[in-house]
Amino acid sequence: MKTARALLALPGLAALAWGVVLFVEYAFPLRPDVFGTVGWIIGGPLLNDGVVAPLTAVLGIILARVLRPPWRVPVVTGTVITGVLLILAFPLLWRPYGTPPMPGLHDGNPALGLALTLAAVWLLVVLTPLARRVVLPITRVVPPDARDAPPITRDAPSITRDAPPDTRTDPPGTPADPPGTRTDRSGT
Repeated sequence: MKTARALLALPGLAALAWGVVLFVEYAFPLRPDVFGTVGWIIGGPLLNDGVVAPLTAVLGIILARVLRPPWRVPVVTGTVITGVLLILAFPLLWRPYGTPPMPGLHDGNPALGLALTLAAVWLLVVLTPLARRVVLPITRVVPPDARDAPPITRDAPSITRDAPPDTRTDPPGTPADPPGTRTDRSGT
């Protein structure tokens, strides 16, 4: 297990080292915009861990207590997806060119794209509990007296509830197994 964890950590550490190399190439020689970048690098995790994560936890606890079970999971999931989409869209909503230009990225309207994506997410949130009402789950009805009974197989003799456990209830004339023979065919 320790080897697997180390093998999984190696690509992450390699990516971290590559990010440090790229940042050093970007940051030196020092310029005024480097300090703004450092503010984003340090401020982002602090803002997330100090504000966004606690608010998300409190909102999740409130939603879990207020909502009924069929609505609880879809609404909490939709809320988390909404938060992630807002975080991803923030740079483009805050400034028109808040990210490095990429072909096709700035051709559209980011606010409209975010609104349509959120509408699709919340449409699924609303439809999920309703679909549970329309599509009935497949259940197997088991009589209450048979729930604790051992499973009946073809090779095992049938046993009734009223008879002692070693009493056979086969119809008259059925030959009994000779002493010392095994009735299971598993070979064990």
